[in-house]
Amino acid sequence: MSINKPYQAYQNNAVNTASGGDLTLMLYNGCIKFIKQAMKDMDNGKIEAKNTNIQKAQNIIQELMATLDPKVEISQQFMPLYDYILHQLKEGNIKNDTAFLEEALRYVTEFRDTWKQVIKQTRQSQYAQGARV
Repeated sequence: MSINKPYQAYQNNAVNTASGGDLTLMLYNGCIKFIKQAMKDMDNGKIEAKNTNIQKAQNIIQELMATLDPKVEISQQFMPLYDYILHQLKEGNIKNDTAFLEEALRYVTEFRDTWKQVIKQTRQSQYAQGARV
């Protein structure tokens, strides 16, 4: 157990010092990890582990939904997409069908990749503005 403590400390520090954008990226990455693991669990007949990992992915999507600002127009467009991802995760879990999980994974991966680009462009813009001052 003591071997994991430095890693846990690193993870806690990373979360505690991350910007809002970085935290969102971490959520997307975690969701992707749990969906992929659930797919492996499903393929290996590990039903309980599959269920646990799908629930973790669902919890992340629900957290992303909770952080949406309803006053911002893009949030209104994201909500139905997050609902769809939750539906796909639920159906994949109930029907033991990886096709549903693959669909959810495609959406989450696309969101994650887009979010990475937003963070990159924002940082480049901030750096450029800082260089001008």
